[in-house]
Amino acid sequence: MDLLEYQVKEWFGKIGIPILPSQRIDHPTDLKRLKIRFPIVLKSQVHGAERAKAGGVRFAETTIDAIAAAQSIFNLPIWGELPEVLLAESQYDANQEFYLAVVLDTAVCRPVLLGCKEANIDWESAGEKMVHVVVEQEFSPFYARRLALKMGLQGTLMQSVSSVVEKMYQLFVQKDLDLVEINPLAVNAADQVMALNGKVRVNERAIKRHPDLAQMTANIISRHTSTEINGILGDWDGVEMHGKIGILGNGAGSVMATLDLVANAGGKPGVCLNLRHAFLTDIAPTTFRDRLDIGLKILDADKSIQVILINFLGSIPQSEEVTEVIAKFVQQDKSELKSQVVRSNGTKSRREIHFPPLVIRLAGSEFNAAREYLATLNTHTDALIVVENLDEAVDKAVSLAKLPTSKK
Repeated sequence: MDLLEYQVKEWFGKIGIPILPSQRIDHPTDLKRLKIRFPIVLKSQVHGAERAKAGGVRFAETTIDAIAAAQSIFNLPIWGELPEVLLAESQYDANQEFYLAVVLDTAVCRPVLLGCKEANIDWESAGEKMVHVVVEQEFSPFYARRLALKMGLQGTLMQSVSSVVEKMYQLFVQKDLDLVEINPLAVNAADQVMALNGKVRVNERAIKRHPDLAQMTANIISRHTSTEINGILGDWDGVEMHGKIGILGNGAGSVMATLDLVANAGGKPGVCLNLRHAFLTDIAPTTFRDRLDIGLKILDADKSIQVILINFLGSIPQSEEVTEVIAKFVQQDKSELKSQVVRSNGTKSRREIHFPPLVIRLAGSEFNAAREYLATLNTHTDALIVVENLDEAVDKAVSLAKLPTSKK
């Protein structure tokens, strides 16, 4: 998961990497109270690449120009994402621009320092232009200086660049990151360096160890639920597709097996969630009941989901409470359906709303009581189907998904 540039710059400033005076802009009128001097550059804060080519970076000389540019950027989608925040930053005169990065190389299972005397390149496809240094033992300034020397730098510039690399590595380790990137690192006529743009990729497995990361991730997910859904569950994250059958399971193997069976039966899997592990954004402990409740709500809120297929295998904590969550979900949907009454030309009429039916497969002796209770609910509603065989559950879900229906 990548952070936005203004968040990255906050981290850079705290750890001592040189950054320009800047200010977060939440609305074009914020530019009337700008605390940095003109001329400035306005940058769209989105996760998509090539924002400059798309028009998401504008220069402004006056307040009027800046407000007009901000209004344009706020309404400019880049790769389908509209910015909620802009970054206003001072302009900088650069004589040279470099590329620097610290990345976790899974091939060698070690951090690697990367450097290039050309900016705006992709580190994965830079080829011979990119030099690298593998951090084979405990980090020391020697590694940073070695990278700067391999880049062909000398004197004051070599010292300045190696100092930045040291701080990048320090941030990389402190926050358990997968990538810290500066692209470009600008150099002025006096050989002073400045990080003009930065990128940080968070290791999702490490979020729980860092409360500040958890909060930042929660904010990103709350704004982009549909696109970030596979980043919210731990250990095995889940899969987001755009089919009609949402899948809930209590293990990576069972979820993947269910997904494959749905696809082989001619169905179209949608969002698949593994509830065995806690949410990545949870700072406090959560129970399986909590995650089941949240998982049902996530799938119910997804308008593309027409059927929810639940496959719980083996043992889970609080198995007796599974029935309570499912019963509450089904009964709540029924009550909401009954309460949807609108007025049309002075008369009452019912708005037809279909909630996704649940197909549930529970395997294991400890689910006996749960199956019996859910079977009683099954006789009172067509929104709940309980079966013991997984193939039968998949066939039911695929059949229901093919029926014409509308949702919310």
